[in-house]
Amino acid sequence: MIRKFIKWFVTPSPKPIVEEVDLYAKIVELENRIANLECENVETSNILYELSNSIEAVDSRIDIVAENSWEEQFYV
Repeated sequence: MIRKFIKWFVTPSPKPIVEEVDLYAKIVELENRIANLECENVETSNILYELSNSIEAVDSRIDIVAENSWEEQFYV
């Protein structure tokens, strides 16, 4: 029984251990995806910065309007 196990363990498997994969092509594909994600990250950061500036501008305008009473704005 031990001989049978050893023979089974030592005999080569009919299945390939590693599939044939073009590693260079995969690396190039991943580098392209990383470059695209970095570009999108920069664009997202820029948009968030613009939105932050717009919110601050609107907040400043709200503060100016809130300082003056509504009656003063209509009768001036």
